[in-house]
Amino acid sequence: MKKLMRVVLIVAFGLVVVAGLAVAALALRRPAQRPPSAERIELTPERFARGAYLVEHLADCLTCHSDLRADRYGMPIKPGTIGQGGFPFGKEFAVPGVVCAQNITPDPENGIGTWTDGEVLRAVREGVDKNGNALFPMMQYKAYRLFSDEDAKSVVAYIRTLAPVKHAVPARNLDFPVNLLIKLEPQPLEGPVSAPDPKTDRIGYGRYLAVVGGCRECHTPHDDKGKLLPKKDYSGGWEMKGPWGRNITPNLTPHADAYLGRATKAEFIGRFKSFVSLTGDNAPVAPKGRNTIMPWLPFSGLTEDDLGMLYDYFKTLAPIENKVNPFPDAAPAPPALKANRDRPR
Repeated sequence: MKKLMRVVLIVAFGLVVVAGLAVAALALRRPAQRPPSAERIELTPERFARGAYLVEHLADCLTCHSDLRADRYGMPIKPGTIGQGGFPFGKEFAVPGVVCAQNITPDPENGIGTWTDGEVLRAVREGVDKNGNALFPMMQYKAYRLFSDEDAKSVVAYIRTLAPVKHAVPARNLDFPVNLLIKLEPQPLEGPVSAPDPKTDRIGYGRYLAVVGGCRECHTPHDDKGKLLPKKDYSGGWEMKGPWGRNITPNLTPHADAYLGRATKAEFIGRFKSFVSLTGDNAPVAPKGRNTIMPWLPFSGLTEDDLGMLYDYFKTLAPIENKVNPFPDAAPAPPALKANRDRPR
């Protein structure tokens, strides 16, 4: 018996040593990365316009990287805070700790004023910061790696034009072992990236829009570690909590019980365009329990053609049954609103 216990103790000690060595190796490890490119991105009128469209509307970078009026419907951005960062993502977003959106203005002390264009490009698409450290994947670099090279350059060129804001952002605070495991997430690009041609591949371009626009991330259920559940893409059901309250993301597959199962393309486009007149100044105070993290205000600026390609892509998805109440904490909807209850929020 004593001999057996000795063997057990030796094995246990060995496992502890191996585990300790593995943790030490991971602590010293650098994320997979390549050197940032040395290119300087020229700000052309075309890149400025395309970058504005991507940053302010499709990718909606500024909602995460600004301060918001959480009481107003759609949570418009507070004036003077564009790009300053600071929004905290915590356990309500399945983050093991707290990660704050970073200051992406050209402020040299608190923002990215000292970063090169190549360093910003690498961060956006490959998940590595100026110093070669892994970004937390709440920053959607795994989706943004799909950005075509020209779209990515347009994003960087436009971000450079933001007004610098002197706003310090708290450092992230992640629980062990996630603070080490995130080093395994970044993956360098292996070559040039192009996007599908919207003139010849509308479905492929619709998928491109859906991924870089965050539709797949938000409208797919997550496990308790924040990972997307397999074979559940776009079926909704992710609970999102924050200063706006609590939302459950709706089902975007064309199931008969879901909005996309019965909405026409014109209705789908019209739903987005109905918010085009709302701003931070005139957006109404949201009824209790009925505010939403869905970026209706930024997305209302998408072109009708892009919205149509999104619709066409969603209609190709396999229907998944998952009826969702997007406002679980709201009072019962008035009769006039009941017909809209299953629309994407």
